[in-house]
Amino acid sequence: MNEMTVSARGAVSPDPAKSMSDSISGDLWVFGYGSLMWRPGFPFVEQRKAVIRGFHRSLCIYSHVHRGTASQPGLVLGLDKGGSCLGIAFRVAATDATATIAYLREREQATSVYLERYVQTMLGVGEVVRSLVYVADRKHDQYAGRLDESEVLRLVRQGIGQSGANPDYVRNTQAHLLELGVHDPVLTRLVAGLDAPA
Repeated sequence: MNEMTVSARGAVSPDPAKSMSDSISGDLWVFGYGSLMWRPGFPFVEQRKAVIRGFHRSLCIYSHVHRGTASQPGLVLGLDKGGSCLGIAFRVAATDATATIAYLREREQATSVYLERYVQTMLGVGEVVRSLVYVADRKHDQYAGRLDESEVLRLVRQGIGQSGANPDYVRNTQAHLLELGVHDPVLTRLVAGLDAPA
């Protein structure tokens, strides 16, 4: 997989907006696999169903800001190694690319738990672009790895942060995946557990 890694905690080289301009005629593609699917928060001119390979969607990040706190963490999605992931790719006009990257860094990198990468993204048969994605940093202390489902349910039930309640995040994500025709058995069981009496 062709990719360029950008450290959110170090120098950015080469400049991401310039690199994207060089490779895809100035427009920036952003791949959403969680809340970005239903709340992108940045201007875009097109959105497409898309697939990336080499990563899969996973509730593998302890949330200390958006859906929890350090003392009572929630759990949010990250892209973890292996498999593939279906989501939504947003095309951002070149004139908005720099501002969009800055916005995403402020939103996604409050605790630097993700790594920025540009990865090959399939929009359709024979149609491939490079998109900006946020993948889980396995070396970060907020990386939860693979938890058993009872622990996932406990964390999600308790989580509430600056962006709202953790259960709402999970339900919204599952609903938008179903709209894309994606049945995620882990999220389905989790939503069923959230809806059951505690």
